[in-house]
This record gives sequence, structure tokens and C-alpha cells, in this order.
Amino acid sequence: MEGLAGTWRARGFEETVLDAAGNRHNGVRMISPAAMDGDVPMTPAQQLSALIASPGCTLVPGAYDAWTARLVAQAGFGACYMTGFGVSGAFLGAPDIGLMTATQMADNAARMVDAAGIPVIADGDTGYGNVLNVRHTVAAYRRAGVAAIQLEDQDFPKRCGHMAGKQVIAAAKMVAKIKTAKDTAGDAVLVIARTDSRSTHGLDEAIARGLVFRDAGADVVFVEAPVDRTEMRTICQQVTDVPLLANIVEGGRTPYLDVDALADIGFRLAIYPLSLLITATRALRATLDDLRAHGKAPPHLQGGFDEMCQTAGLDAYMTYAEHQEAGAPS
Repeated sequence: MEGLAGTWRARGFEETVLDAAGNRHNGVRMISPAAMDGDVPMTPAQQLSALIASPGCTLVPGAYDAWTARLVAQAGFGACYMTGFGVSGAFLGAPDIGLMTATQMADNAARMVDAAGIPVIADGDTGYGNVLNVRHTVAAYRRAGVAAIQLEDQDFPKRCGHMAGKQVIAAAKMVAKIKTAKDTAGDAVLVIARTDSRSTHGLDEAIARGLVFRDAGADVVFVEAPVDRTEMRTICQQVTDVPLLANIVEGGRTPYLDVDALADIGFRLAIYPLSLLITATRALRATLDDLRAHGKAPPHLQGGFDEMCQTAGLDAYMTYAEHQEAGAPS
């Protein structure tokens, strides 16, 4: 590995490396040497903070399990987002209406962190209760190794931010949750504070809450579901001195913009939470249709076994085992 700088460590052993120019090798995702501060690895929260501070708007794809998180990392993205909608769909076959528990979400986040080796922003819904539940949830997410937790001001039962029928709690109660989250997270986890009040109380209230959440200590503010570019620009012009996150959903309430347009408006982070779930669902349905109609899968899937082994990192596992066993006494 002479001449290579930076490593990606996942599941306890080195899997891939990156040259100084940031090039990919053997079709496998590489992590940037920027994840190192000198000879000391940066924490996931520090890595995410560096992405937020970098020029432009950082695109963060949504993933919902260890496999999709690994794919996001291998595609070269600097971070991935654990989507509540995707996790609820993958684990329960159910919509994002508050059915997942804090423990289930934290366990899933830990698997994603382990598989990806890049910072994971994890949906923490409402914190699953009052400030005591928030403390418990943030502590669990911190143990899971996430870079950031997203908390929202919806009342329970919550629902996806682009659905109708949401209700929000008082701003003061959300402030208490944010302060509790910051106390529990310390420097290990960033806190992203989301308000869903645009849909319930209008844009002015959403902006006012964004400012209050900033002052409560949120590291990133997320005003959910602005309905046009004008609202998006107004949010960025008025909620200042804190990074802002945009949520871009195919068919959602917010205009479907690319990261360059979002950067021009003023956003620093953009999550695309459902892109992979929609893609996977449509591809799975197409293959199931072929299996039913033709009694076998379509030709383009042939040779897929080797691809799956490579994606899973089989060679790294086998190399690690051989190395460990070679040094073991007979």
C-alpha cells in the first residue's frame, strides 16, 4: 500500500484506501484523508462538521439499513442519512407514522455506522417522549456512533414531514429537548433541530422557531417542507448564523432542486431520504414481475453473485482472517 494515504476502517479492519488525489480503486469507495487531523482520526461529528464547513451544499443520501449505508459509502459520499421512513418501511413494512421505537432505531443506526465507515446522520424523530426520553435516545445514538441526531418538534404520534395532519408541541418544550440533547451528546454528536411548524402555523412561525432552536444550541437547523423557492430563500435569509438543512423528497412538498441550486439559496446540507428506497422498490417490483412472468430473473442480473460478494467486502474479511490465523500458534 505504498504511496496511499488515508484508510477506511469498518467492522474493525481496514477495507479500502485512498490515494492523495482522492481517487477510487477497484470500484470501491474510499474515504478522504480529510477524516484525519494530523495523525489523529477525526470523530464522526468532527468529520460531519468539516463537511458542513466546506464550500457549497453537501448532498447526503438516505439509507435505511447496513447494506444501503455501505452502498452510499462505496459510491463516494462523505456522509449518509438514516431515514425514518426507510427504516420503518424496511423493518416493519409500514409508513413513517411513529411506529419504530428508540431502541430499534438506535440498533439500526449502530449497524449502519459499522457497515459504512462514514458519518451517519440519524433520524431521532421526536426523541420518543419528553426530556427524559430524549436523554435516553441521544445516549443510545451516541453509543451507536452516529455523527448527528435529528430531533423534531412534532407531537406524538409523529409522521413524515411531507405528510398532512401533523401537530407540533410548544416551542418552549422543544427548546428543553434541544438543551437536553446537547447536554447528553456533548461534543460526540451534533444536534439537528427540525421544526414542522411551517405546515401547521405558517412560515413566520417556522422561522421564529428556527431562530429559537439556534439560540438553544442546535448545531444545524432544519425548517421542514417550505413550498417554493421564495420560502426557501426567505428561511436562509432570516435564520442566520447556523447551518441550514434542506429535505428533498421525490414528489414531496418542497421543490426538487439539486445541490448547486440549494447552495445558491443558502443551504449547507441536503438530505435525499427516499431516493434509494424508491429506486430499490421499483427495481424489486420489476424483477418480481419477471420472475412471475418468465420463471427466472432478467438477464442483466447474471453475474450478480460476484458483485454482491465484492460489495459486502468478502475479500477484506478473508484477508483479515488469513492474516490473523497465520500469526496464531499451531
